[in-house]
Amino acid sequence: MVRVTATPMEIEKAAGVLRAGGLVALPTETVYGLGANAEDPVSVSRIFQVKGRPPTHPLIVHIGGAQQLDDWVQDVPPAARLLAEHLWPGPLTLVLRRGDRVPLEATGGLETVAVRVPRHPVALALLSAFGGGVTAPSANRFGQVSPTTADDVRAELGDAVDFVLDGGPCQVGVESTIVDVTGGTPSILRPGGVTREDLEAVLGCPLAVPATSRVRVPGQHPSHYAPRARVVLVEPERVVAEAERAREQGHKVGVFLPAAFADAPVRAHAVVTVPPSMAAYARELYRHLRELDRQGCDLIVASLPTEEGLGLAIANRLRRAAGPRLTA
Repeated sequence: MVRVTATPMEIEKAAGVLRAGGLVALPTETVYGLGANAEDPVSVSRIFQVKGRPPTHPLIVHIGGAQQLDDWVQDVPPAARLLAEHLWPGPLTLVLRRGDRVPLEATGGLETVAVRVPRHPVALALLSAFGGGVTAPSANRFGQVSPTTADDVRAELGDAVDFVLDGGPCQVGVESTIVDVTGGTPSILRPGGVTREDLEAVLGCPLAVPATSRVRVPGQHPSHYAPRARVVLVEPERVVAEAERAREQGHKVGVFLPAAFADAPVRAHAVVTVPPSMAAYARELYRHLRELDRQGCDLIVASLPTEEGLGLAIANRLRRAAGPRLTA
């Protein structure tokens, strides 16, 4: 049976671990995070060690409500207030000027900080019990597939995490949308669980999604969200043929079969039929990538969805999963 929520005793235990300088894996609506006391440079530094994350790669500070924003940042512009009012709690991260409470270890040395209010009841209960902010990148090794269940965290990080708070499977399944509100015009630095269309409806203006940014934020590494298997992206109508070609070359092929071609015969080691709903696709994306790894696939053939709504975030994750990987 799937655990839907942690108990009050477990939440209080997790808060105690954070107070003692430990690391807690916590559920959010997006993915599971690896949490530490946001004001403790030593605990924050331990996140980087456990994940194998470059120290210049900033973290997101999770807070308990929009009313706490001024405790952590400086110079909040009207656009940020508007987005927080309408979309928090939720999968939206705002980049603002760092306040004094945030150590530079949490920001990768930057004078900006990424902040959000999660929409998961267990995460909010933990933040309330702890009484402070929690830095929490995804609870996995740097660059690999993000975890969407507590079991994913345990399988990947094991005893490196002091306590795992089980809140059931994540309901959004991809990370938060990151919006830079430090300049004159807000822009999307990472597409995620809040759509561009939703942001534009709140702000009443179009938002750019620049390929590069002057501000470093999570998820910008060329190879990210990557399974062990190599990911190859092709046009939707070429997925079946590319899978067959790879199979003939001796690969154990996993296939993300587009919904429009669900009835097409495909010979592969494992096949995932992509759901027509982008919300369902986002929720299951990382689970499917992990499952194809578990089944022994060494190559995954996929295509990009239409980049509207949550399709923009899914396409971003697939491109990074297919990105060039560093070799030893």
